[in-house]
Amino acid sequence: MSGLPVVFRLSGHSLAYGDHRVLDNISLQIRRGEKVALLGPSGAGKTTLLHILHDQQPEQVALQPQSGGLVDMLSVYQNVFMGGLARVGTLPALWNLLRPLPSHRKAIAALVESLGLTDKLWQSVDRLSGGQRQRVAIGRALYRQQPVFLGDEPVSALDPLQAGLLLELLLERHETAVVSLHDRRLALQHFDRIIVMRDGRISCDCAASALSEAALNAWYRQDEPLESARQPDAADPWLMSRP
Repeated sequence: MSGLPVVFRLSGHSLAYGDHRVLDNISLQIRRGEKVALLGPSGAGKTTLLHILHDQQPEQVALQPQSGGLVDMLSVYQNVFMGGLARVGTLPALWNLLRPLPSHRKAIAALVESLGLTDKLWQSVDRLSGGQRQRVAIGRALYRQQPVFLGDEPVSALDPLQAGLLLELLLERHETAVVSLHDRRLALQHFDRIIVMRDGRISCDCAASALSEAALNAWYRQDEPLESARQPDAADPWLMSRP
């Protein structure tokens, strides 16, 4: 993989807001085809790093921010459609708000079905659970159809099995990915490289195959919880229908 083109590059990058240093002397390269898990305690600088990477290649990136970035008053269909705005002219996009374009309606319906949200297609996203909202945000990222995915805790509201299935889908559909996670088991199971951050610095950057869960835990403060503080959705019909 060392011969593949570099997608993102930082060399000695630091960032501070007043007296607070968010990133401290960050140097890294991420090459095409790498699937990188970004780990670390809350406040370690992961979100800031993801946004800096996004700003380097915005035209190639599907970004899923931690908040999801959904428009509550719009339907699931419309929120997913927003991922494809760059491929649609202004007038067709405005018309789509009133009457869904047939080709997009068919493609989005199929995508939403794969996410287990068919019965929510025309429902406004403010009526969805946290896990359902994250699936809509994943659908929007997939509909952007870009080679790179940057995700900031994209599956934090899902139970580990659901999260694993959706991570597999995201990694399969994107050539390169950098994903912030709290669940270290998911990082070890689904990614080929793991970067651990603490206090704005990279404290570990190595192949996932070189780490055990115990070794990975050693990079964290002892009082840091293993999982996200958010509670996953309860048993979900979509999950129960997966193979």
